[in-house]
Amino acid sequence: MSNFLSLRGGCQCGQVRYEITKPPLTLYCCHCTQCQTQAASAFGMSLRISSDSLKFSGETSAFRRDAEKTTEVECVFCPYCGTRIFHRRNVTAANCSVKAGTLDDKSRLNPVGHIWVNSKQDWVILPTNALTYETQPNDGYAALIEAYSLQQTKS
Repeated sequence: MSNFLSLRGGCQCGQVRYEITKPPLTLYCCHCTQCQTQAASAFGMSLRISSDSLKFSGETSAFRRDAEKTTEVECVFCPYCGTRIFHRRNVTAANCSVKAGTLDDKSRLNPVGHIWVNSKQDWVILPTNALTYETQPNDGYAALIEAYSLQQTKS
């Protein structure tokens, strides 16, 4: 991953733009009911990155919601079109999860795992080689990060 080129993306209306300046840690799909609602779909796709690698232009807004195990999640979005850009477990978190669908180039997205599969929609068929977690990963995303790193060295 030494040849990493930054990733760029933004909201639907173009008012918020961002750049990711360091290689992502992992890419996974979340099937929790919160992500289903937020994505208006069967799951959300999250690109986990170092928080300090995310550079913004444009105005953003945020709200906070409770998540499992009394964790608070900050959700950052465009105040004009409402597109969710990223979320993080607290404002000082070392990592955050960018909504992968907001990337300009989505052609190479290949999630290595699925979390909260206990609430996935019945019609969703998971790849047999993907890592799966019934709820939140209990290893701090370590296995997902390792699988993504291996995937990236092969591509």
